Amino acid sequence: MASPLKSNPDWWRGAVIYQVYPRSFQDTKGDGFGDLKGVTQRLPYIASLGVDAIWLSPFFTSPMADMGYDVSNYCDVDPMFGTLADFDAMLKNAHQLGIKVIIDQVISHTSDQHPWFKESRSDRTNPKSDWYVWADPKPDGTAPNNWMSIFGGPGWEWDGVRKQYYMHNFLGSQPDLNFHNPDVQEALLETVRFWLKRGVDGFRLDTVNFYFHDKELRDNPPLVYDPDAIGLDAPDVNPYGMQNHLYDKTQPENIGFLQRFRALLEEFDDRASVGEVGDGARSLKTVAAYTGGGDKLHMCYTFDLLGPDFTATHIRRCVTAFQDAVTDGWVCWAFSNHDVTRHISRFAQTVEERERIAKLAISVLAALRGSICLYQGEELALPEAELEFADLRDPYGIRFWPAFKGRDGCRTPMVWEKDADFAGFSEAKPWLPVPAEHRPLAVDQQEEAGSVLDHYRQTLAFRKAHAPLLDGSMIFLETNQDILAFTREKGGEKLLFVFNLHRGPQTVPLPKGVKIADLVPMPGFAPQIEDGEIVLEAMDVFCGRISL
Repeated sequence: MASPLKSNPDWWRGAVIYQVYPRSFQDTKGDGFGDLKGVTQRLPYIASLGVDAIWLSPFFTSPMADMGYDVSNYCDVDPMFGTLADFDAMLKNAHQLGIKVIIDQVISHTSDQHPWFKESRSDRTNPKSDWYVWADPKPDGTAPNNWMSIFGGPGWEWDGVRKQYYMHNFLGSQPDLNFHNPDVQEALLETVRFWLKRGVDGFRLDTVNFYFHDKELRDNPPLVYDPDAIGLDAPDVNPYGMQNHLYDKTQPENIGFLQRFRALLEEFDDRASVGEVGDGARSLKTVAAYTGGGDKLHMCYTFDLLGPDFTATHIRRCVTAFQDAVTDGWVCWAFSNHDVTRHISRFAQTVEERERIAKLAISVLAALRGSICLYQGEELALPEAELEFADLRDPYGIRFWPAFKGRDGCRTPMVWEKDADFAGFSEAKPWLPVPAEHRPLAVDQQEEAGSVLDHYRQTLAFRKAHAPLLDGSMIFLETNQDILAFTREKGGEKLLFVFNLHRGPQTVPLPKGVKIADLVPMPGFAPQIEDGEIVLEAMDVFCGRISL
């Protein structure tokens, strides 16, 4: 069990963060939607995993057109999730269990039901007329430029009252704020201060590189395909990915705002920030700019490891690219979140190998340099849910069905008890179905030794027990095989890791000049050294302490 919180300004460095999607975690009201009291009820379970913090997806007041990522009041809790008092109780309980609380700050856009937007759209002269991105049509009545929405279609919506278009990177009901207006920045920072005063420990900044737009509204050029590029802006069924997004996001002015954001956090003790960077092939360059210098974000995560590729070559390439680009910043690695297909379904080729893949994946993640983020249910090896079109709630999936099925498949309710109604999530029909194949993987079925859940707990304990894994150096070793091999070192301890991600055995010679003082097996794996070679089974892990 975690211990009560102690002051540590660098707690986020090497931290393990557990993402909670509140509407799918635990329902205590009996309406089929998870809530904050449900999070509080399940905090002991979260603490038992050995994580350092939770990241809560949005629970603010919202029309829920995009499941809470369309905020209409930044300083209150939506009745679906409870009350401010429920939040305060959850925060207090988390802190008592030694768990930090990070909340999802969605400030690139609001809901069209936000009072700010209602005033802004009322006419062209009101005090908030310039709080959103408004633009006149072209002479033929079409949109001001070729910018597109990630959720499909043009990134502009016509408003008949102002007789202008407003910009939206996502739904038409999610208008983009105008960060070029200093009053907008000030108002948003005040909403952040509101939660800082309540005691939150940090913020996950949604679409952090989307804040500013090009003032000249220049057209984006077409994307020139680069087969060696890492990172995608959108699924290939979405024409959004056909543009090089030079002007609708990742503008240089963003640096100044992030410095203001960091300065606000520095007024409070032990606070942290993690930014979500969706910038295609430029993601790592953007992470370097946003985390370097110690005066902007504490860390960022990208979508580089959130694709289908679970190979030594791909992982080494992503991590090396980050290390080359980011000299003094920090990264947060993840294999799953609420926006992508669950990694068990992305990485496993058969149902039979899912358990092994789940154990191998968390072992890889725990050994990488950086902080790591886990998504609720991955510790149970939950696969992506296959849903019927009639069950979909995600506007992204509805728009691009059937070529792209959206994000609902990774957002189905948490399964707590195999035989309980709705697997213990709720007493009422949930907002998304509970898949039958998830029930045998419920928490109450995985409390025994050797389960995926047990493996997660042991692996996270292993990570905490070895200082090099928190913030030690990481150096890749050259091999003549497709093997993920690297050392982690801090102080007087140096560990060698060798990961065989193949579905067949591998024998790997010890790197030249390396002497193993003793084996330090990662939980669930116990390969041996025979005649100077590491003998690995399929999907296996070696860890040994190097003689210094």
